[in-house]
Amino acid sequence: MAVENSPIRYVLNERELQLLRRIIKPSSTQSSHAPAPTNNDHNNSSSSTTTTSSPFETQNAREHHNAATVRSASRVFLLTYGSLKSIDLLLARLANARKSPTATRSRQPLVASPGRMALSLSSLLFLHSTLYRILHTLRLRLLHEKVRAIQDRYPRIYAVLTSKLAPAIGASLSGLALGICPADQLRITVAIYIASRSLEIGYKSISQTTWVKENLPSWFGSWLVFAVAQGQLLHAFVFDRECFPDSYGAFIIGNTPEYIQRRPENLSARVRWPHWNDIVDALAQMATLKWPQFTSPILHPDKYTTLPASISPVISPITARAHPAIQNLSCSLLHPSDPSCFLAYLRHNLLSFPRIARFYTIYYGVFAVLLRFRSLKAAPIAALNRLVESVLRSSIATTGAIGASWGSICLFQAILPRAFLPKFRFFLGGLMGGMFQLVDQTASGHATDMYAARASVDSLWKVGVKRRWWKGIRGGDVWLFVAALALVNVVFDVGQNTDAAKDRAMTLIRVLRGQVELGLQKEKVQTSDATSTDDLKKEKVQ
Repeated sequence: MAVENSPIRYVLNERELQLLRRIIKPSSTQSSHAPAPTNNDHNNSSSSTTTTSSPFETQNAREHHNAATVRSASRVFLLTYGSLKSIDLLLARLANARKSPTATRSRQPLVASPGRMALSLSSLLFLHSTLYRILHTLRLRLLHEKVRAIQDRYPRIYAVLTSKLAPAIGASLSGLALGICPADQLRITVAIYIASRSLEIGYKSISQTTWVKENLPSWFGSWLVFAVAQGQLLHAFVFDRECFPDSYGAFIIGNTPEYIQRRPENLSARVRWPHWNDIVDALAQMATLKWPQFTSPILHPDKYTTLPASISPVISPITARAHPAIQNLSCSLLHPSDPSCFLAYLRHNLLSFPRIARFYTIYYGVFAVLLRFRSLKAAPIAALNRLVESVLRSSIATTGAIGASWGSICLFQAILPRAFLPKFRFFLGGLMGGMFQLVDQTASGHATDMYAARASVDSLWKVGVKRRWWKGIRGGDVWLFVAALALVNVVFDVGQNTDAAKDRAMTLIRVLRGQVELGLQKEKVQTSDATSTDDLKKEKVQ
């Protein structure tokens, strides 16, 4: 009783307090001074769950829930703040160790404000748990026969508050706590990620319905999302690069050894070699001019310049060396040494596949050791076969996607008229390249599909704001987060018998509702949901 009324219950739960006592007190002192739990105490604790709840028991349960909520929220704050500070300190030391003495550029922090980020997450947990408990208790009281008169006075309000989804949707308003975070790219990324995960969970909840099974073909999958996203991203990469994710572009350029010409080693230092940004900008200018023909400087040495006036002459060091048999200006820029577009495409795949395979080998190998060490140790041959299969599938899909996206520029010049969809070809090329993701229909491939989809949504929204297709909404990412949280909450309540119930995100909902406390759990935890059980009992009475 003393512990229940003391402030320490807002810091430690019962089991953690018992463990702390065992550590502090010697075993002899603990056995002589700490009384063992008596039968009366056991009977009192068990009777609280079997007898009818009294107002005092209801108040104790509410205080216990509030204490558990404060404990979890405070731990989220401390863990988030401490982790961000530690990572930022580690990265700062690594940057100082690598930085040259003459460098003056300071490194950007990992998060703009670790304190506001930690406060946002802890407030989200506290508000969600509190709102859900209040709305759930209010619903049960309104369903009682003694307050049925309210239904006659306010039928609409009564119908809303007594709905099964009212606590779930109302508790999702706690997502407004995301607004505490600084309004930067990190907050937008978090909102888009939660929204995509909520759509995945929503699709899982209806994937086994009769309508979905009868109307969706067997080949329908997330690889189609990747194909559409790849088309949008390639178009934005060429025409709206400031709206394109930098990490995505760095990966593509780093694995494009054939179509992005590197500076020759024997070239004079006085000659300026075009950067890859200049090459991509030149492709955008060619599309604006409806893909002009190539005039070889080798065949026309008397001309001062063979490039069109609206195309930047910075690419002339590449086009001036191009093979005279090349007919299209874009081909002279992408593969100047080879007049055959097919051989250039084939050479690109042969050169980029080993690089991409090496990347995926390291990537999947690290995750296999960290996350699947037990299965790797128990059956190393089977685990190695799965690892090799994942590496091959992802490498083929990524190599094909990048190669086809670049090669489609030459393909469309050969089969389409010059003036037919000169700019929209990049979207079609990315869409065609994204079809290679059909090879990688695995869990890792699905993760790649959703990553590309999230990057595409972020890029498309920025492109629309830039081109004034729509206006930016102040705090729109926060409201998107609230809507996504509401969808996951609703699926948690109505989709217990679907595939969505097996998703790992449902554990997060249990934490947000206070059903699972962050910390040491009791030795014997009842798996039944007390809240839903009470709800069913109340409805059966009526």
